[in-house]
Amino acid sequence: MKKDNSEKDDELRPEYDLKGLKVRKVGLDRKSFYGPTVRIEADVAKVFPNSESVNEALRFLIRIAQENKPTLQA
Repeated sequence: MKKDNSEKDDELRPEYDLKGLKVRKVGLDRKSFYGPTVRIEADVAKVFPNSESVNEALRFLIRIAQENKPTLQA
């Protein structure tokens, strides 16, 4: 018959102290490892197959907007 040992020996080495670990959130409140996350609507997602194409289109739009910026006249 096995003896019930409620006090188990801690076999974890001191350098592996896990008390300082933070609990990682899941869902909308979690922090991304890759920078900000932007959600796009379904109709826009149908036009762009991946994030590279979205970024390319946005960079093009930024460039056009900057080139057509009205100049202030005094």
